[in-house]
Amino acid sequence: MNETISFTLNGKSVSLTTDSQRTLLWVLRTDLGLTGTKYGCGKAMCGACTVIVNDRVARSCTLPIRSIKGKNVLTIEGLAKNGKLHPIQEAFVKHDALQCGFCTPGMILNAYSLLLKNPEPTREEIIEGMEYNLCRCGAHIRIIRAIETAAQEMKGAG
Repeated sequence: MNETISFTLNGKSVSLTTDSQRTLLWVLRTDLGLTGTKYGCGKAMCGACTVIVNDRVARSCTLPIRSIKGKNVLTIEGLAKNGKLHPIQEAFVKHDALQCGFCTPGMILNAYSLLLKNPEPTREEIIEGMEYNLCRCGAHIRIIRAIETAAQEMKGAG
């Protein structure tokens, strides 16, 4: 059933009329042209589709668009500000934690959420917090280092 859904996306108001059962992932990719959010498993298990909804991690591949009505959604495209990469993005580049890049947007947004909740995580807390974002390339060690670096840089900028 079509419904008008309004929400904030990357700091800007969005309103669209669509089937309210469609997932946020496909609305972002096909209707709004934001292709940073990836389709991985389609079952909310791999993390490729990770976005932030009201400052919390959400798996957009199983999230009906109707459930984000009136909420704030952040995608990888909205993390950089005024053309400047976020410290997490900079750290991923610095530590070559990108490899093929397919999982990277979800990894970065999950790390962003982790650091919002815990600005000074231990290595074990980073590993635990990133457990459900999968990287088939095996860049996990570099991803952990990138998150540690971002935590230090964000602490200094705060």
